[in-house]
Amino acid sequence: MVVSVQDVKKSFSIPDHKISALKELALHPFRRISYRTLDALGGVSFEVRKGEFFGIVGRNGSGKSTLLKIMSSIYRADSGEVFMAGRMAPFIELGVGFDPELNARENIVLNGVMMGLTPREARSRVDAVIDFAELDQFAELKLKNYSSGMLVRLAFSAMIQADADVLLIDEVLAVGDASFQQKCSDVFHGLKDQGKTIILVTHDMASVETFCDRAVLIEEGTVRHVGDPEEVGRRYLRMNFDEERGRPVTRDPGEQTYVHLVEGSLKDEAGETVKNLEIGQPINVEAVLEAQQRIERPIVGLLFTNEDGVRVFGSTEPLFGPDEDRSLEPGARFEVNATFENRLTKGRYTVGCFVAREVNHFDFPLAAMRLVDFVVFGVDDAAGVFTPESRLDVRPVD
Repeated sequence: MVVSVQDVKKSFSIPDHKISALKELALHPFRRISYRTLDALGGVSFEVRKGEFFGIVGRNGSGKSTLLKIMSSIYRADSGEVFMAGRMAPFIELGVGFDPELNARENIVLNGVMMGLTPREARSRVDAVIDFAELDQFAELKLKNYSSGMLVRLAFSAMIQADADVLLIDEVLAVGDASFQQKCSDVFHGLKDQGKTIILVTHDMASVETFCDRAVLIEEGTVRHVGDPEEVGRRYLRMNFDEERGRPVTRDPGEQTYVHLVEGSLKDEAGETVKNLEIGQPINVEAVLEAQQRIERPIVGLLFTNEDGVRVFGSTEPLFGPDEDRSLEPGARFEVNATFENRLTKGRYTVGCFVAREVNHFDFPLAAMRLVDFVVFGVDDAAGVFTPESRLDVRPVD
């Protein structure tokens, strides 16, 4: 095994009241600060084989960021151990391992040395990193003046040029532009062909199924399933849209939600809120959502599932028009209004909503939430969950 994570636990002490001003400290010099304990990881164990492309998936707050930072030696585990054979190259967060007061060339050398290269080896790879990142014109510019996209290109380029044995890659890759996303995809295929050991943290089930040999699903700081990427993807999606979606989730300090659901409802033809629909009655879904973080080129989708977790149908739509190069900013609200012809058979259904970042031919889901549950009722006893328009001819043959 190249990577072994055994019973890793991590908790944080969170102050109930934080003193952030000198005036407040002066007025209450003897105030006691109480703390609560947040259990981010409750005993995570898994192993990664040499040359394996391994995925780590889970909802926001599941503990992925804390786990990756422990594996990268940024955090220290409370208990348990992490074994890693060979040189490691982490790609965790924007700016980690970089000095904003230094230019790109100086940072590449600094970052390379931090990843285990000698200063001579790091300097010999500067030009290759700059070329791959397409930053030739900005090589002498201090990083504090770089955009987020430029930082991502530089960090990713530095990581792949480090010639590490194990690569830890977070979903922060998704902030790159479309052409860089394609370049990342090509690099992933190349690294996989070279037999590199790669650990990828992502919400994108398409990437998990495309690249990963195996994957682990983490929820509330514990391992829920390890194995086939397709099965992990199915469990992840069910977890996002199941009946327990509304229960409290342990928050990971390293992660934040991208989108918050303000309200969601099911309407009838008169615009009145309803809980159930008769067979054939149109499905009208309305929702208001609020962005918690910046999302470039957002797309919004609805997914209908039945009570067994089977995905029945869905629909996606970009938030902005094709000629609008716009982003969803934190605090901005947007509405979802959808109407569907109701061809569902009797039963209970859930409408889930996901928000993703549209990146070339990959869509990276950032948030998923349950909007409404409803029951379709009637006297029709049609089989299955959906009754499409059809024509059935039956005749004897002479």
